[in-house]
Amino acid sequence: MILNFKPSINQLQANKQDMLVLAGDIGGTKTNLALFKASGDEIVSLHNLSYRTSDFSSLVELLALFLKDIPDPNKICLGVAGPVLNGHAKLSNIKWEIDQKELKKHFKKDFSIINDLEATAYGLAMLNESDTVVIHQGKDQISGNAAVIAPGTGLGEAGIYWDGRFYHPFATEGGHADFASRNAQDFDLFLYLQKQFGHVSWERVLSGPGIIQIYQFLVHEVKIEESAFIKEQFKNGYDASIISRNVEKCPLCKETMKLFIRFLAFESANLVLKHNATGGLFIGGGIAPSILALFKEYDFNRFFCQSGRLNDLIENVTVRVILNTKAALLGAAWFGVNHD
Repeated sequence: MILNFKPSINQLQANKQDMLVLAGDIGGTKTNLALFKASGDEIVSLHNLSYRTSDFSSLVELLALFLKDIPDPNKICLGVAGPVLNGHAKLSNIKWEIDQKELKKHFKKDFSIINDLEATAYGLAMLNESDTVVIHQGKDQISGNAAVIAPGTGLGEAGIYWDGRFYHPFATEGGHADFASRNAQDFDLFLYLQKQFGHVSWERVLSGPGIIQIYQFLVHEVKIEESAFIKEQFKNGYDASIISRNVEKCPLCKETMKLFIRFLAFESANLVLKHNATGGLFIGGGIAPSILALFKEYDFNRFFCQSGRLNDLIENVTVRVILNTKAALLGAAWFGVNHD
């Protein structure tokens, strides 16, 4: 495991017998579901499927489809993309509302709902060192809190509190905090986004849609010319992955991703400072593993270490990219097994 979390005593005793847990990572674009078997200290995936979330009218419909073809689980635990308040969640990037009590009543199962970034943090208990790659090596090995930032369909952030023996993840909605500009072009980008959205959060630039917004800003405001072959690929709609895949062929794509990496470095440092995350920063989500080479090429480390008077603290923090894109799903399984 990457980090050590404290399981409940009751579940440690219960794990002496086999337990089946349906775990889910419910995102605005994609939903991953899997059936896990827990036996002793081992949690193993038995069956997993991915769905396009927008293909379903409700979570009940989606879960019912998956449950048709699997053994009956003892528990269900879902990580969801949005704040969870008293067991109720409104998803940030799809018009779904999820209520733990209603789902428990409908499926007649023990049911848990946690934030997807909290689930990603718990997923670190199920990962090995080979599931991550270090992109910034801290100078010293310092114990302490940790944090997770995850650009994907949206921008998720979570904290991980260190009590001296165990880590304790907690959800935040830091991705919706105010975007901060550091130079004149950043401020022009802020004004460009403000005209469209009013409030400008970090998620407006650090997400798949954010990559597209940066690209369009460079076209419309900075007046960088679009390549004809890129415009052709966008004929069915803008796609952030087209931009990130074409940095070597398209100067506009390159400039877009350079700004994305720069902004990610700045907000990563902000998150470390706010959580005093000397125990490490983990970058999750679907985007980072697919652009791994760009972190070095576009100077992530240089921009990460630009925090003024507390730069010494930032330089000591090890930053890892989570390569396993199922971390949130694994974390939901771990939480389902180890929490009442």
